Amino acid sequence: MDTRRTAMALFAAGVGTLPLLVMFTGPTLAGEGRFRLRELYPQERIEQVLVSRDRWRPWPRCSERRAWESLPEEVRKDLIAGGQEYLSYQWPSLPATLFLEFARNGNRSRYEREHFARRSALTALVIAECVEDQGRFLDDIANGVWALCEESFWGVPAHIGAQKAGSGLPDCEEPIVDLFAAESSESLAWTSYLVGEQLDKVSPLIRRRIASEIDRRILTPCLERDDFGWMGFRGGRVNNWNPWCNSNWLVSALLIEPNEPRRVAAVAKIVRSLDCFLDAYEDDGGCDEGPGYWSRAGASLYDCLDLLHSASGGAIDVYEKPLIQQIGRYIYRVHIADRYFVNFADASARGGIPESLVYRYGKSIGDDKMMGFAAHFFGESGGMAQAFEDKPGYGIGRYLAAIFGAAELDGAEAKLPLVRDVWMDGIQVMAARDREGSTEGLYVAAKGGHNAESHNHNDVGNFIVYIDGKPVIIDIGVETYSRKTFSAQRYEIWTMQSAYHSLPTIDGVMQSPGRQFAARNLGYRSDDAMAQLTLDIAGAYPEQAHLKSWARTITLNRGRDVTVTEAYTLTEPVGQITLSLMTPCRAEARRPGQIVLATSNDDESAQVLYDPTQLAATIEVIDVEDGRLRTVWPEKIARIVMKADKPPLKDTWTLKIGPAKP
Repeated sequence: MDTRRTAMALFAAGVGTLPLLVMFTGPTLAGEGRFRLRELYPQERIEQVLVSRDRWRPWPRCSERRAWESLPEEVRKDLIAGGQEYLSYQWPSLPATLFLEFARNGNRSRYEREHFARRSALTALVIAECVEDQGRFLDDIANGVWALCEESFWGVPAHIGAQKAGSGLPDCEEPIVDLFAAESSESLAWTSYLVGEQLDKVSPLIRRRIASEIDRRILTPCLERDDFGWMGFRGGRVNNWNPWCNSNWLVSALLIEPNEPRRVAAVAKIVRSLDCFLDAYEDDGGCDEGPGYWSRAGASLYDCLDLLHSASGGAIDVYEKPLIQQIGRYIYRVHIADRYFVNFADASARGGIPESLVYRYGKSIGDDKMMGFAAHFFGESGGMAQAFEDKPGYGIGRYLAAIFGAAELDGAEAKLPLVRDVWMDGIQVMAARDREGSTEGLYVAAKGGHNAESHNHNDVGNFIVYIDGKPVIIDIGVETYSRKTFSAQRYEIWTMQSAYHSLPTIDGVMQSPGRQFAARNLGYRSDDAMAQLTLDIAGAYPEQAHLKSWARTITLNRGRDVTVTEAYTLTEPVGQITLSLMTPCRAEARRPGQIVLATSNDDESAQVLYDPTQLAATIEVIDVEDGRLRTVWPEKIARIVMKADKPPLKDTWTLKIGPAKP
């Protein structure tokens, strides 16, 4: 699927050498004057351009030997070895009591581990059979298909609450389409497409069972119902669920639906649903869920657009649209250094990217920076020599693209963009570094926004600081998901609270969740000497905080420091104000007014300076016990708490964060 486009970008990825000054009094409105997929490609147009199921050949089937045998030998070897690990595989059991753990004690990890293991095994076996074509993986594939088809619910326990029967066990009479029911359908659809003819030799009932289950669980419910929240047809703001579910529904409809009018109707409905996702985006293309979710938000949108482009013979094509381009560029605009990303919301500060998909997205929109970004990460991961050594994920579609695109990606020019200045006015996120193309020196990112964002933390005004590509002041991220994470008790979790971000707390009163708790009076400016974000964060706090205003100014003075100025006005006296800073460094109050920060190798690389006549600093050590957090941070992190007892009704504080002085 060669979707290369040469359209020129209408928006630059960063700010040049000219100064930029922009003032905002509130959020912009998304969607005004926008293109609509449903208007460009209504159902009658889709009917004209959609390639029939029998003629659509997105990837070579197992029987098309030239393509599979032309893969580089090192890739073929690794893919076959991946399948061999699952010969005579004992498919994990998924008993009712394991499913019930989420309802009983909130644990979702144990069931999901076995659920995803089944799907990863099926992917490895299918691909290995396609590469080798000797039939020795077919019985295990048949077992895997049968195991999945026998599951009462293709999704996970955390999502079953959408059924009328509520949480607990799944009601087989009411198919619910969640993320992983849709993913399971995608995997089985590709299995049928790739090795269906071979499976007929095991039993002709296998392909019939796949088609029947996909129709019952996915195709018919999605076509007949419009009340799945991720579709967006009943109002409300959709998130990554929309393109993620739609991409898998789209694969299932294109590959499995035998009735062409129903197939066209499904594609048309998916197009209308994708408009709901695009309408939720600001023109800057920013993902308020954070970069960790971009791979299933913007990247899943690309999955949909790529499939539509292929299945229409190129007739469905919106890669020249500025919004589509900006959604793609977001992922490299929030890259800090190494594998660190700006991790506001539930995103992790450290992670990878889907290299093949990022490369193809960049190729489709004609963005060399995005392609170089993907090529760099591909090389850092070992390149083609190691690309397929590990066990595959549970989705077959993206794996196919990675397999057949590996040689091109391996030969592409690798270069990190390392954008100097970023300002996304829609989601109100800024980022800046000392100079373009380098991780050396200072890096700062900060946000405004509101406290009802997708995967929201109460973090309006939060900022992070890195020095020489290493984290100094951080957003700790999110713990392993549990029942509490997406419930009314979400903000009882400490990582969601403003007191554990780079934010003030007034007499114990933290920021509140809700769309009305938002930043106001934003201003952004940037030039060769500095980058600065100003905003009033008082509106993010409830009335009990007694804040009239809290004007925060975050300034990167290039090559020198990050200065944070806090100018507040209270409506009445309070007993105490505290200002928190989170750091993975070893923190030591060396003297009044100075906190020295040392990395894990005891290199005293940074310092925080403040006025000790205004603030008194203490340092709390927090044990990091959660497994998800431990993949990013050391076993202990520090919370720097600066306190002002009986503060005046009006005052101004200044913090300076920068390299430690000798």
